[in-house]
Amino acid sequence: MKGSPVSTITESVNVTVPIRVAYDQWTQFEEFPRFMEGVEEVRQLDDTRLHWTVRIAGVTREFDARITEQLPDERVAWTSLEGPRHAGVVTFHRLDDDTTRVTAQMEFAPEGLVEKAGDRIGALNRRVKTDLQRFKTFIEARGVQTGGWRGQVDRPGP
Repeated sequence: MKGSPVSTITESVNVTVPIRVAYDQWTQFEEFPRFMEGVEEVRQLDDTRLHWTVRIAGVTREFDARITEQLPDERVAWTSLEGPRHAGVVTFHRLDDDTTRVTAQMEFAPEGLVEKAGDRIGALNRRVKTDLQRFKTFIEARGVQTGGWRGQVDRPGP
C-alpha cells in the first residue's frame, strides 16, 4: 500500500464448528453487520466485488472492495478499491473435526486525526479481536451457516 504509513493487525479465534461451517459463514458477507461493530451494510455486487458502508468514530464511509483470492475452507483475501485503504486475508485452520482457528490479518492506512489516534492506542486491534469473538458467538450459537459460496477466486498472477 503506497502513501501514508500502514498498520498491520493479526488476530485469531478458535470456533467450535467444523471448518466448512466457519468458512461458509464467512463467505456470507452481507451477514457481517450481525457481528462486526461499525459495519452498517455489505452488499455483494458480484462474485468478487463488495460495497461496504461503515461507521468509524461517528463518520459514515462507503467504499468498494475486491476479493483477490478465495479458496474454500482455506482463505479469503481482499483489497479496497477506493476510500479507506486496506487489504487483508482471513484464513481457516482445522484444529480437529469440530474446531477451527479463524485468523484475520489486515493492513490499513489510517486517515485523519481520529483514525490515526485510534490506531496509536490500538482501537482497531481491539475491534478486530472483538469482531472475531462476536463471529465465534454468532456461529457457535447457530451451529450451522446461514449460507455459503464454494466458488474459487484465484490469486492474480504477477
